[in-house]
Amino acid sequence: MSGEAVDVNVAGMWVTADGYIRQELLANGRYDEARGDRRSAYTGRYTVTGAHLDYVDDTGFTATGDIRDGVLYHEHLVLYREEPHPGA
Repeated sequence: MSGEAVDVNVAGMWVTADGYIRQELLANGRYDEARGDRRSAYTGRYTVTGAHLDYVDDTGFTATGDIRDGVLYHEHLVLYREEPHPGA
């Protein structure tokens, strides 16, 4: 074992408990974040190192996040992975 952390699979939809913020992390390293009725409020790219995420918004703004116990802590946000609905 090399001791290097394995990158967490973060692809999928992540949402706040109230459903207001929905952040879709795409497998190609892009993200699309909706806020309320505003689709694509923020878009950009992200990279994963272990359980840490680095975001770069298309405007150049940067942010970070960390996965702990299956929860995404993205700056001041707490997001939960949305499980796909059966038959979807």
